[in-house]
Amino acid sequence: MTTPLVLIGSGGFAREAAQAVDAVNAVRPTWELVGFLDDDPARHGSCVDGVRVLGGPDRLADHPDAMVVVCTGRPTNYWSRLQIVQRLDIPEERYATVIHPSCAISGDTVVGAGTVLLAGVVATANVRIDAHVAVMPQVVFTHDDVVARFSTFGSGVRLAGGVGVGTGAYVGAGAMVREGGSIGDWALVGVGAVVLGDVPSYQVWAGVPARYLRDAEVPRELGT
Repeated sequence: MTTPLVLIGSGGFAREAAQAVDAVNAVRPTWELVGFLDDDPARHGSCVDGVRVLGGPDRLADHPDAMVVVCTGRPTNYWSRLQIVQRLDIPEERYATVIHPSCAISGDTVVGAGTVLLAGVVATANVRIDAHVAVMPQVVFTHDDVVARFSTFGSGVRLAGGVGVGTGAYVGAGAMVREGGSIGDWALVGVGAVVLGDVPSYQVWAGVPARYLRDAEVPRELGT
């Protein structure tokens, strides 16, 4: 028996999550993908990759039995998932976890509700990935990494062992973080950066080695 599932958003990440749902179902029928819910009225009633856009997130009330994943978060607004989750105000147990079947996840790794791991993600040993985390393809989490809620990882990110990533942080595609390092809350690490130390909260770092560029343009009133 499959479980109804609604994806919030219909952009790139939501489309990728839908493909991950299809891959899960190909191995073991698990989800009935009901459709997308998107804030953009121009998309309402359309089909995106064969999946119907049912309306805005307010239409979630029409699907009281559906599980939910919020699939938003581009680099210019990587805090949107938190804002949508706050707006939906539904119990945490309604959020689904979607893990592509090609992922290699150790038995002692914990993955939180509302998190999506796309194809080829690796978590080697004792990794902690909290709720509502977006992980693009081919990301590697090494032993004892701790990843906080609402963080985002671009494709091909590599975290060495014992790295801590704070709430809402965004780590750009191809970035590498040295063992024992930390990325602060709502920090942004640029594409291809090599992080050799600690990135403070609410800062943007980029380069090889990574260095401070500016403060992140994140609303400071965000609550977690």
